[in-house]
Amino acid sequence: MTDNEKDNSNTDDFSDALPAAVSVLSAEDRAGLVNALKNKLQNLAGQHYDILENLSPNVKKRVEALREIQSQHDELEKKFFEERAALEAKYQKLYEPLYTKRYEVVNGVVEIEGETKDAVTDQENKVAEEKGVPDFWLTAMKNNDILAEEITQRDEEALKHLKDIKWCRIDDPKGFKLEFFFDSNPYFKNSVLTKTYHVEDDDDDPILEKAIGTEIEWYPGKCLTQKILKKKPKKGSKNAKPITKTENCESFFNFFKPPQLPEDDDDIDDDLAEELQDRMEQDYNIGSIIRDKIIPHAVSWYTGEAAEGDEFDGLEDDDNDNGDEDEDDGNEDDDDDEEDDDDQVESKGRKKKGGKAQGVQGVQVERLPECKQQ
Repeated sequence: MTDNEKDNSNTDDFSDALPAAVSVLSAEDRAGLVNALKNKLQNLAGQHYDILENLSPNVKKRVEALREIQSQHDELEKKFFEERAALEAKYQKLYEPLYTKRYEVVNGVVEIEGETKDAVTDQENKVAEEKGVPDFWLTAMKNNDILAEEITQRDEEALKHLKDIKWCRIDDPKGFKLEFFFDSNPYFKNSVLTKTYHVEDDDDDPILEKAIGTEIEWYPGKCLTQKILKKKPKKGSKNAKPITKTENCESFFNFFKPPQLPEDDDDIDDDLAEELQDRMEQDYNIGSIIRDKIIPHAVSWYTGEAAEGDEFDGLEDDDNDNGDEDEDDGNEDDDDDEEDDDDQVESKGRKKKGGKAQGVQGVQVERLPECKQQ
């Protein structure tokens, strides 16, 4: 077989592995795409081989021994992830009955032993008519500093109808889904609002690829993510009616309309890319807080106990930061300027705790627990 025949054979084999969507390309474009991918892979592989080729024979043997050790480690790590997934799945099943009991208590489905049924005053009678634990989820979320910044006064009346929050892991594509269950309310028709995060897991650095939220079916005039501005007509204007204008506004329910990256990277510049990444980072951070903190420890957030624990965590971070104060004394003016900038960012609710941004393609995030259902 000639060299050209070998190249053609390799190209055909490689093209068979391409996604089906590529088949719509012409034969010429398809071959060009395959060759480009092959060249890129060969260049990457060549970089690794260059390192090995420059080593002495003895060092090369040692590196090969290290690679074998790494291979053994990777096999053990694979088993670790499998066993951890099985263990977490086991405990998720044990959690479920507890979450069901919590739901029943919060929403007044069951009565708690020891509840008094004695004669009460009129004021106490009004309180006695309340079922379950009123405003349970609203209070729990407001006691978390980051979530509290997302909840406006207008949102609170709607969130009082929130009955339960659940989350589950999804496998195709990988990620997780949050579910917010609402009682019938005067704001929107949906009984369940969902938020789904698609995360590409490459073992070392999981990347947030996309977030999808439920489209909320607002009742007329009840949309909490928009406000109507009325402007008086100018004096002498023939039109005596006020001019109305609809404008987007801050609301927790913007959480269900997450930021999206444009399909074409050429459509965004560096500033817009950074802004989108900050927004995606903040959006993922909110979802993670609800998943990892609010859902499993809801009553501690309701009572405020969990918030106190968070404050102590913050104090530990401050102590670590204070260790560098002496070194920074000479740059106090610069630090003041930076603090002013930080305050401006915080006030917009953009940059808070969260994962690192990773290019324009997505946001680097923490590893997802391998659980199945909550």
